[in-house]
Amino acid sequence: MNKISVIILFAVIFASCNNSTETKNDQNMENPLLAAYTTPYEVPPFDQLKKEHYKPAFLKAMEEQKAEIEAIINNSEPANFENTIAAFDISGLRLKNIGNTFFNLLSTNSDEEMQAIATEISPVLSKHSDDIMLNAKLFARIKSVFDQKESLKLSVEQNQVLSEIYKSFARGGANLDADKQARMREINEKLTSLSLQFGENLLAENNNFVLVIDKKEDLAGLPESVIATAAETAKEKGQEGKWIFTLHKPSSMPFLEFAENRALREKMFNAYANMGNNNDKYDNKKIVNEIVNLRIEKARLFDFASFAHYTLDDRMAKTPENVFALLDKVWEPALKAAKGDAADFQKMIDKQGGKFKLAAWDWSFYAAKVKKEKYSIDSEKVKEYFSLDNAKNGLFTVINKLWGLKMVERKDIPTYHPDAIAYEVQEADGSHVGIIYMDFYVRPSKKSGAWMTNFREQYTKDGKRVAPVISIVLNFPKPVGDNPVLLTFDEVTTLFHEFGHALHGLLSNTTYYTLSGTNVARDFVELPSQIMENWATEPEVLKTYAKHYKTGEIIPDEMIKKLEESGNFNQGFAAVEYLAASYLDIAWHILPENGDFDVIKFENEQLVSRKLIPEIISRYKTTYFAHIFSGGYATGYYSYIWAEVLDADAFNAFKETSLFDQKTAQSFRKNILEKGGTEDQMELYKRFRGAEPKTEPLLKRKGFI
Repeated sequence: MNKISVIILFAVIFASCNNSTETKNDQNMENPLLAAYTTPYEVPPFDQLKKEHYKPAFLKAMEEQKAEIEAIINNSEPANFENTIAAFDISGLRLKNIGNTFFNLLSTNSDEEMQAIATEISPVLSKHSDDIMLNAKLFARIKSVFDQKESLKLSVEQNQVLSEIYKSFARGGANLDADKQARMREINEKLTSLSLQFGENLLAENNNFVLVIDKKEDLAGLPESVIATAAETAKEKGQEGKWIFTLHKPSSMPFLEFAENRALREKMFNAYANMGNNNDKYDNKKIVNEIVNLRIEKARLFDFASFAHYTLDDRMAKTPENVFALLDKVWEPALKAAKGDAADFQKMIDKQGGKFKLAAWDWSFYAAKVKKEKYSIDSEKVKEYFSLDNAKNGLFTVINKLWGLKMVERKDIPTYHPDAIAYEVQEADGSHVGIIYMDFYVRPSKKSGAWMTNFREQYTKDGKRVAPVISIVLNFPKPVGDNPVLLTFDEVTTLFHEFGHALHGLLSNTTYYTLSGTNVARDFVELPSQIMENWATEPEVLKTYAKHYKTGEIIPDEMIKKLEESGNFNQGFAAVEYLAASYLDIAWHILPENGDFDVIKFENEQLVSRKLIPEIISRYKTTYFAHIFSGGYATGYYSYIWAEVLDADAFNAFKETSLFDQKTAQSFRKNILEKGGTEDQMELYKRFRGAEPKTEPLLKRKGFI
């Protein structure tokens, strides 16, 4: 996600679904999802899975969890922590794992059949989840334990899981009257279906647009590697001898940066900016309207002023006012910097005899030119030092120096797609930490963006740590011929970012499933990912992995110096487009009353009120804002800047000692990466850093002060 760690919507649905029971009758043994996994480290048996396995596996696993819930309810012993809270925490494990497998593959290897299964099973899963969360007898037992918590002498982690489970039921509607619960069920089911449809429409929009070029002169300015990829894409689509560009970022972004044909840049840009807004069968405006109105109604059921108030009540920010205060603190200096850049770009246009005003589809093109003029940096020359293999090796070296972790490729472990590579993560002594799949390349069956996810989360069973199975998914360009994949500097930092999320899941060492890994406040979850980006850019680290893909030459000091000097170039643009999307997210969710919203008019009014300059658009416009309408980031997109405050402050702890200071690294691991959601996240942060974070390090890093 870009930054982005992208968390799948349906991971939320399964947040409390766990099951340790194995069914052994012959019928279930025919379905690999219902049999004991015999794969190495019990990863999903991808090589045995067929699409017809999913629906019966879901239905059976739901039956099993229902039986487990009934066992908790019908326990003749009075409710206590072990027979109610711990038992609920581990219920439905099989359902959780099946759901993770299916919905992860829906995002990475989708087709019409997978989408049809999702459309059919999602309402059933929503009802199953509601049946549990609105079960009065179950909630009565949970509440009984919660009401006694002060006298139970629970550990910190036990107290936290009790509080989280009680809170999930209360926020899920357990305290509502019967009529409101019935309406809650209807809302949840409809929201699930709408979110799924939003994402499917967006995938179709991404795949349907093609910019076909048949005149070589229209390729002027484009690097040879980009042209070669476009030729390969055309060949795959049966148009050999032409060049095809798509909306997938490895294709569209370099086109907007380098193509000299302004009319074609405008065509590409407008296709991107209007995804989901073309008044066709993939249009998302009506879906947005329905989602927003349902969320307003849901918040009202709980007597909250808006959906933003309802959601933020359970996050570090607590209120929309606190979110706005943070965004406003960065907005003004960012906008000022962006306006300065726009003026510089216009000067170059005028100097070159251009008879036009800078437009949004010109920004990347002239940013690259001005950057090259100011800092003598050629981004294509820089890419030659960042092959995917070198960047990956650099990442592996960093985690080894920080925590002694080793990455061992395992070709004996089944993968869900030929592009995915399986690694075993080991401690320095060779002991097992977990499995991670790394899925690098763009393909039509995969959602755009980048994200980390789980096939199995870490927890403790019978006193032993159950190791996690993690995946990071990216959308880098595919290799063409014998040439290696060369990454932009942004793509390198994205790789480090997503691996930071992966470390949060891999190094988790909690007892309870509910609190494992990335199950933390949305505005805390980006800290482990964003702090990892810092190592990617440090000169000391660059020299270990930034090597020319042909000669093996280490990146020259002069180029490192230029990268450092240009580090704050275009930061105004990056901050403004991100903050605009954050404001837009909150604007949609702070609405107090239902209405028939003109989506585009509302969006424009919000961005104009912030004085967003026309040369920059929101990073995500409403109709393709998947984070908030088909992901888990509704009222949470601000969390990236919140976490940037944390990560800038946290990385200073290393800068004050050394990049690989072992005491600091181990403290970060023990207090942040291993802890998951076992304690209040601000308390964990203060234990690591010694104080609450300050905003100044972030503003300095961006060059705003």
